[in-house]
Amino acid sequence: MPQNSPQRPEHMKSPLVLLPLLAGLSACQNSLPLTGPNEPEIVQTLQEAPPGAEPGTCWGKDVTPAVIETVTEQVLLQPAEVRNDGTVIEQAIYKTETRQAIVQERRVTWFETPCARTQTPEFIASVQRALKVRGLYRGSITGEMDARTRAAVRAYQKPEGLDSGILSLAAARRLGLVAVDRPDTS
Repeated sequence: MPQNSPQRPEHMKSPLVLLPLLAGLSACQNSLPLTGPNEPEIVQTLQEAPPGAEPGTCWGKDVTPAVIETVTEQVLLQPAEVRNDGTVIEQAIYKTETRQAIVQERRVTWFETPCARTQTPEFIASVQRALKVRGLYRGSITGEMDARTRAAVRAYQKPEGLDSGILSLAAARRLGLVAVDRPDTS
């Protein structure tokens, strides 16, 4: 072996040693939550809430990343030299500049959600049934908030302006799954 080449550790010399490691990693990936190809990262949190949120309320956050485009422009460095009769003596000199431009700013949307203690398998099954009746959910009633259920929730909420797979409290109320607070009439 050449003198300058690094020595491999003994455990890296045989590809058979890596097989159990790769099998373990693939098993971990199977246990990750399912999201569809168009499903952005979904965040639902109890620790974080928007400013002014009432204590004991639960919130979801939908983050839409900024849209950035590459813009290419021709910048005039030296104008063309032109005679009075219109004859071009020397062509104009341009420089091509490429830069990044933000087309749409990053957007964070906070919305109130049913709290985790409310989202039992029975509650999720009710969500699935309510969305199935409306023709938005086509899976089995499992009581699990899986990718199909999130897609149906997204389809239900999107016309109302919320493009998220997290069920909002407003949507749960419209589905008839959460009680609506009545104003005190006394």
